[in-house]
Amino acid sequence: MKMNNARFYLIISCLLCTSFLHAQKSTYSTAIVAFYNMENFYDTIDNPNVDDNEFLPNGAKAYTGEVYKTKVEHLAKVVSEIGTDVNPDGPSILGCAEIENDTVLNDLIHDPQIAKRGYKFVHYDSRDTRGVDVALIYNPKYFTVQSSKPLFVQLPKDSKASNFTRDILWVTGLLGGERIDIFVNHWPSRYGGEKRSAPARDSAASVARRQIDDIMKNNPNDKIIFMGDLNDDPVNESITKYLNTTGDVSQLQQGQLYNPWVDFYKKGLGTLAYQDAWSLFDQIMLSESWLDKKQTGFFYYQNHVFKKPYLIETIGHYKGYPLRTYSGNTFNSGYSDHFPTYFILLKKVR
Repeated sequence: MKMNNARFYLIISCLLCTSFLHAQKSTYSTAIVAFYNMENFYDTIDNPNVDDNEFLPNGAKAYTGEVYKTKVEHLAKVVSEIGTDVNPDGPSILGCAEIENDTVLNDLIHDPQIAKRGYKFVHYDSRDTRGVDVALIYNPKYFTVQSSKPLFVQLPKDSKASNFTRDILWVTGLLGGERIDIFVNHWPSRYGGEKRSAPARDSAASVARRQIDDIMKNNPNDKIIFMGDLNDDPVNESITKYLNTTGDVSQLQQGQLYNPWVDFYKKGLGTLAYQDAWSLFDQIMLSESWLDKKQTGFFYYQNHVFKKPYLIETIGHYKGYPLRTYSGNTFNSGYSDHFPTYFILLKKVR
């Protein structure tokens, strides 16, 4: 097996599903696509235009330079390890949520644990009241950005206390020479009640759906990756109805997105926990064109929740939950209140 920094060849025989592999041995190149809610990834500088008072050195959480340094190092450790059992370069594409600005993104990608990968990013400031946005971090060895645009989400009246939420980030580029469209999302939270806030998430789903429909009208075979913290589970209407998804490949209709997290959710698996119940808000979905395993380009192989032991709380009432950065206002030296999720994509070499 030949391996270098830019490319990893995965030798697969009986390890892959025999439903699509009948040869004795085949060689595949790989790409990892991931999503991570980085939980309140602020810098320590006061931004007078947003509500970041908690996350300042003199704020309620005493968010000092030392705490910030630990936060950067912890997030970089996670990014450095996602998918490396398959590809030592880790994520080729990483969508992230709850990041404040370019400063924190620059500090993250230049952390010594991942600096050699040469990551770049796409980010736009949104009008979110808390000042947190989504972004796309990518490895230029695998992905080339061609265009990008933020999509504004208009919140329905009385659905949320705040007037604004995060924009949806839409990035078009080339993955291994193939055009793909990526949507990075952080839909409105359930704060104020799941029922009251549901129309806000329906609205975000509708914004994304309109753009996806417009793309597919011109190119029905376009390869779309849709990812984010959706603040809803795979079976909620915002996802199944307004975004138009299915978790059943045999029922997939033209234009729908395939959501492989439905089975995970039905088995009780999740990416965050609240009141001893697991939710699976952090999802990555794709268009039908990724599912043909006989194609010459990349195809979808597997999805995973990245859940290393060091990311899990080991004591107290929240034992088994994701090890979050703070417990109340006490620094917990954690990582995030969400586990990352990721896809493995394969492309046959021979």
